[in-house]
Amino acid sequence: MSNRQDKRTELTLHAVAGNGLLDRRLFLKSGLGLGAAAMLTPVIKESKAASESAAIDATDIDLASPPWMHTPGEGFSTYGSPSEYESDVVRFPSPNRAVPGNGVSWTPLHLLEGTITPNGLHFERHHNGVPHINPLQHRLLIHGLVKNPSFFKVDDLLRYPMTSRICFVECGGNSNAGWNKAPIRSEAGYFHGLVSCSEWTGIPLTVLLEEVVPTNKAKWLIAEGADAFAMNISIPLEKATAEGMLALYQNGERIRPENGYPLRLILPGLEGVMNVKWLRRLKLTEVPIMARNETSRYTELLPDGKARMFTLDIEAKSLITSPSANMLLRQPGLYQITGLAWSGRGRITQVAVSADGGKSWADAELQEPVLSKAFTRFRIPWVWDGKRAILKSRATDETGYVQPERRQLVTERGRHGFFHYNAIVSWQVDELGAVSHVYDDEETTTDSPGTIDIDTGWD
Repeated sequence: MSNRQDKRTELTLHAVAGNGLLDRRLFLKSGLGLGAAAMLTPVIKESKAASESAAIDATDIDLASPPWMHTPGEGFSTYGSPSEYESDVVRFPSPNRAVPGNGVSWTPLHLLEGTITPNGLHFERHHNGVPHINPLQHRLLIHGLVKNPSFFKVDDLLRYPMTSRICFVECGGNSNAGWNKAPIRSEAGYFHGLVSCSEWTGIPLTVLLEEVVPTNKAKWLIAEGADAFAMNISIPLEKATAEGMLALYQNGERIRPENGYPLRLILPGLEGVMNVKWLRRLKLTEVPIMARNETSRYTELLPDGKARMFTLDIEAKSLITSPSANMLLRQPGLYQITGLAWSGRGRITQVAVSADGGKSWADAELQEPVLSKAFTRFRIPWVWDGKRAILKSRATDETGYVQPERRQLVTERGRHGFFHYNAIVSWQVDELGAVSHVYDDEETTTDSPGTIDIDTGWD
C-alpha cells in the first residue's frame, strides 16, 4: 500500500459505534478498496474447502503453472453440479421422526452469499413426503362461491402470460428454538434456515379469478395441496389477490418436486404454510375452514388469555450470518459483518448492528436492490480487538416496525406459543475467536444447552 493509501485508510478506520464498528461505506470509498481488502482477516467457516485450506498452503504448488493447467478438463454436462470442494454446502434435514416424510430441512444461510437461494438449497417442509405428480394428469380446480367453476390443466396454465417476483418464503416455525430457555449450538442456517428467497414466475391469481368470477359473498380462499397430507389453509381473499400468484417456475426453471411441482401458491410476505405446494384446489368461501394448521398449530395463547390467530404477515427480522455460531476468528483485525434482513410488510429501511450487546449501534450498508418482501443483504466493517464481544443486528421496515429484543418478545407473547419468533439474535465472540449463540438478557435457565423443541407443526 502506498503512503497516501495508508494515510487515507488510517483516517477512515474510525469507530462509529462502540467496540470497533466502522463506517458502513468503508469498502465502497474511492481508493480504499484494495487497502481495506488487504487488511481483512478471513472468518473460518465449516466447509470442506475451509478445512482443507488449513492444511494446504498455496506455496505447496507452482502458482505460475498449477497442475490443473496441464491436463484437459471435464466435458459438458446436461445439468450442472456444485464443486466437490463445496460438498458441505447442503440442506440439513431434521432428525428422523416417527412419521416418515414429516419434517423439515434447513437452508445453510451461513454458507451462502447474496440474496437468492439456489433451488437445491431452498428449505423444505413436508407433512407426508414429496408426492410424485405427473403434470399431464394434474388438475387445478377453482370452485365454491364462483359463477364459473373450472378445471385447469398444467399445459393450459403454461400458455398464460406470466409475471416474475423476487420474494422470500418463511416457515412460521422458523427460529422456534429461540423460545427455548437455553441457547442452542446449531449453525445460523440450521437454526434460522426455514426461510429462502427466490425469483418466482407464474400467473397472477387475479387473472384466473377473473375467469371464474367470484360472487359478492366470497371473502376467503381455501387452498389445498395434492400431497398425501392434503394440506389445506384459509387465506383472506383480499390478501391472496393483492400479490398472489400461481407459480410454475423458480429461479428460471420449473419448480422442483420438493418445492411444489408442478404448481404452487406464492403469497409474498405471508407465512409459509399459506404458500401451498402441489396446489390442486382453490375454494372460495364466506368463512375460514378452521383447519388443523390454523387452529391447533397457528393459534397462540397470549399472556392475557387471548388467542392470536391468522397472523398472516411475517414481521421484520434480521440475522448476522457471518461471523455466526461455530465459526472462528483466528486473530484480531478487520472483519466484515454480514447478514440478511426481511419483512413481510414491505422493504427493509435500516439494519443497525451492535458489537457490544446493544449498548451502541451503527447502521449497516444495505446491498442494492432493496426489494419489498425479499431478502436484503447488509454489511458493515468491524475491527475485533481480541476481547469478548456480542454481535447483534436489528431490522426496521418501511412501516416503522422495529425487530424486538428477545426479552421484549417473550414478555409480549409469553411461552405458550411455538411459532413466529423474530427476536434479535446474539452471537458471542470469545477471547479465542470462537463464535456461539447466547442470550444476553440474563434469563434464568434450567434447560441444557443445545436443547431444541421438536414439533410436527412446521410448514
